[in-house]
Amino acid sequence: MKIRHTIATLFVLLGTVLTAAAQFENPVKWKATATGQQVEITATIGGAWHMYDIGPYEGGPNATTFTFELPAGVTLDGGIQQLTPPTRVQDEIFGMEIGYFSKSARFLQKFNVSSELAAAGAPITIKGSVEWQVCDDESCMPPTDEDFTFTITPSAQAAASPAPETPAAGDTSVTATPDPTGKMVADDAMMVDPAADATLSATDGTTEQASLEGLQQNEKKSFWGIIIEAILWGFAALLTPCVFPMVPMTVSFFMKGSDNKAKGRMMASLYGISIVALYTLPIAIIILVTYFVGGDSVTADIFNWLATHWIPNILFFLIFMIFAASFFGAFEITMPSKLVNKSDSKADKGGLVGVFFMALTLVLVSFSCTGPIVGTVLVKSTQGAIWEPIFTMLAFSIAFALPFTVFAFFPSLLKNLPKSGGWLNSVKVVLGFIELALGLKFLSVADQTYHWGLLDREVYIALWVVIFTLLGFYLLGKIRFAHDSETKYVSVKRLFLAIITFAFVVYLIPGMFGAPLKALSGYLPPLSTMDFNLSATTGTAATGTTAPSSLDRSKIAGGAPKYSDFLHLPHGLEGFFDYEEGMQYAKEVGKPVFLDFTGHGCVNCREMEANVWSDPTVQQLLRDNYVIIALYVDDKKQLPEEEWITTPDGKVRKTLGKINASFQIERFGINAQPYYVLLDNAGQPLVTPRSYDLNVNGFIQFLESGLKAYQAGR
Repeated sequence: MKIRHTIATLFVLLGTVLTAAAQFENPVKWKATATGQQVEITATIGGAWHMYDIGPYEGGPNATTFTFELPAGVTLDGGIQQLTPPTRVQDEIFGMEIGYFSKSARFLQKFNVSSELAAAGAPITIKGSVEWQVCDDESCMPPTDEDFTFTITPSAQAAASPAPETPAAGDTSVTATPDPTGKMVADDAMMVDPAADATLSATDGTTEQASLEGLQQNEKKSFWGIIIEAILWGFAALLTPCVFPMVPMTVSFFMKGSDNKAKGRMMASLYGISIVALYTLPIAIIILVTYFVGGDSVTADIFNWLATHWIPNILFFLIFMIFAASFFGAFEITMPSKLVNKSDSKADKGGLVGVFFMALTLVLVSFSCTGPIVGTVLVKSTQGAIWEPIFTMLAFSIAFALPFTVFAFFPSLLKNLPKSGGWLNSVKVVLGFIELALGLKFLSVADQTYHWGLLDREVYIALWVVIFTLLGFYLLGKIRFAHDSETKYVSVKRLFLAIITFAFVVYLIPGMFGAPLKALSGYLPPLSTMDFNLSATTGTAATGTTAPSSLDRSKIAGGAPKYSDFLHLPHGLEGFFDYEEGMQYAKEVGKPVFLDFTGHGCVNCREMEANVWSDPTVQQLLRDNYVIIALYVDDKKQLPEEEWITTPDGKVRKTLGKINASFQIERFGINAQPYYVLLDNAGQPLVTPRSYDLNVNGFIQFLESGLKAYQAGR
């Protein structure tokens, strides 16, 4: 009973830590986007929380309230409008009908500008704030407020119209209130005439919800995927040959103090905490120091450098190859013996200090097996927010420490474990093959971002075919390494693993001739890198017949889009890789713009292209109705000096990727890929942008809603 209780407690600790990580952010995120003389304010509501609408509710719940500080010559054009219809219910507690939002909410506020300000034509900065409250089925959070700033641009019509009333001197704060009746919900889903403003044109509820949910859940899906992967790697590390033998040593150490059970459990708990701290704290310190000293941009630059620069990627590739050779038995990788022996000698002293150094010894001795696993987990997590590597390593270390902590609590459990033997070396060799395959990803990222042309798609797939074929023969006992035990027969487990491995090889082979291999789209180089694509040469692609060019090259300077000599779109689509050039072409041909923020090292971008862009309807919509502009945020192509830009914080951006990344941050306030924005010819958003979401129907509705908004505004 005690054993179950203790194990349950440890799992609860793991769950508590991960839940705390998930709840680190506020459940409501706000974004204000100004267009002309109006601002659209969007709230993204996380989890099961719901937010009250603008009310007002006298004696009722805390309604969402907006306040604007207006400069002289600017007034509100009506009250705040709810573009998203709230859910309305009769609340028995408050004794009134109330409205609330789940998932998301959109609001609109228009402004009047005096003729003098409109004639000047200068942008006008307005400060605002919003106060709101969220509740779930069990509790409510205290009312929260947030400030925001945006810039409106006077229109030509405002210059010709009479000057609006100007607030009295000193009265610059205006609260946006609803209609006195409090009935802000109309029968229609939208309260703004789509024909009056294309940027806020109405879409059906399914499209709007799919678009907003794609943005809201993208980071959460990605974050939890990395966390779960880290936990699995943490448990898997126990089976490696340099970690598994440490279990008996752990049991032997803690059996010394088994007479005093209370003290023994305290020491075992400290042992587990020490292991977690030794893995997590160094990473956390490095990240936090760079974050607080240099801010978000410095930390983001460091992670971007780690994820895309050739130096760390080639270094990681070489490390994976070295570890693979070590796992095959070429040599043994260990920490310096002096360091390990010194730590081990201090562990023999016992007490709290001894427990800590026992944990340190475990971390040092197991380095040769956990090192590449930790590297894989960390590099993957650096492609997200700055906190993700900390939480990822925390999840890995807790899962890694959990078995050792349990055995430290209950040393008698050791008798239930299988004995060390040849099976451990087999696990090590299998990991070596996996290291070879995964290490190629780092070389591929460097190859794509710097356009070396060393590891095109068919070369990459050919290497994987060879690696996993050899792995299959090894599992069948046809290949043996120096430290392997003789295999007299093939066990059922090895046979099933061999069948799975050879089936994977059979799946890979068509990829050599142009098959999309959608299940691996995030790990393989794009189809455009293939020198020989059988499906393209025979006139058929994976999704249908290859279409003729969709670009009028007579309208393009030089006859071809800028950078198209080394950048390409998937599935035979054609477009632009420079924002200004693409926008100019869109104006000439009278089409809306599909703006794609992407990256060579972006796994989710490749998955979207393979699983969503491959749909025939999606391709038809993109090819026939939009001008595609793909902006790579990690491309290392250095541009001529006259094309360099200087960011507001004084940094000079010289490469194509950094210029595109700065544009995305400054224009849209986000630095995540993939990120899809539908624009009109003036560069104004047509509908809510969309992020990573493999829902094909939702993406089709997203494109169709953009077309409707564009046509309504013409």
